Amino acid sequence: MPRATRTDVGSQVYHVLNRANARVQIFDDSKDYERFEQILEEVVNRYDMRLLSYCVMPNHWHLVLYPKQDGDLSKVMSWLTNTHTRKWHTSNNTIGEGHLYQERYKSFFMSAR
Repeated sequence: MPRATRTDVGSQVYHVLNRANARVQIFDDSKDYERFEQILEEVVNRYDMRLLSYCVMPNHWHLVLYPKQDGDLSKVMSWLTNTHTRKWHTSNNTIGEGHLYQERYKSFFMSAR
């Protein structure tokens, strides 16, 4: 059965999050956090997306994003999670040992109330 279609409308603000598989700690030291921040910086430079805020914790992260075009959120999140997964597995010598994230990212439209 296919997954439900995700809302991915441009010019809206989204709260986006993802958690490590089995709630494993994926940010162990400052280098792990710095590596993820470098990926976030690359997202801003590579895509027409505003990163309004972020919070990174030992086993998950939260982002507040403003995609400018329809469909951009999915493209950006695919690139971000795949890039982070590859870099994490490479730095931890765990290439081919399974998923880093428990599932695809979650996103919630943020309304101005």
